[in-house]
Amino acid sequence: MAHNTPQDLDFTDIPTTTLADVLGRAQVMDVSIRPLWEPVPRVAGPAFTVRCPPGDNLMLHAAIYRAAPGSVIVVESGDLDYALAGGNVCAVAQRRGVAAFVADGLIRDLAEVRDAGFPVFARGVIPIPGTKKAAEPLNTDIRCAGVTVGPGDIVVADEEGVVVVPAARAPETLTAARAKLAKEAAETLDDWEKTHRTRIDQALRDQGFDPDGTL
Repeated sequence: MAHNTPQDLDFTDIPTTTLADVLGRAQVMDVSIRPLWEPVPRVAGPAFTVRCPPGDNLMLHAAIYRAAPGSVIVVESGDLDYALAGGNVCAVAQRRGVAAFVADGLIRDLAEVRDAGFPVFARGVIPIPGTKKAAEPLNTDIRCAGVTVGPGDIVVADEEGVVVVPAARAPETLTAARAKLAKEAAETLDDWEKTHRTRIDQALRDQGFDPDGTL
């Protein structure tokens, strides 16, 4: 019997908020990693990982020719002084089928990237490019915006943020996320409010407050 690999699983209909509820804070990237243009489509795909030392972007530029179509290129950098990529690099990545960049760093040529509709989630923009001198291994475990990302982990990014689904947990995570969405879809606002108020009132009682009185 054939089994789906993580790359075969489609997470594009799963909001990052749902995944965050299922996986917890440890798999959610730092708030500073944001979509650089809006409205951005949700993207989901296997991670192709890159490490770039501060001031250098060689390996990201190499990665666009090596990442498989549908991949999300994820970059460890932390550089706030030089751009990791510009308009042409993003355009070539897009043409080669890369789904998005998620970069712990900066890019440039934002207008070109926005006009092309290529999703980039990063810390911001700066007009000066980095150098191309530092060779690093591609597709190894990296640390991006507070989250460890391995090759093939599923990266889901939308306007709410970026969540990394470990490859080994991808099937169970997708099942749990779809069950959560189905439950929420079947629940009316009245049902939600009733359950929510009961939970909040109990939490108040647990802290010694009278939920029916004045706090």
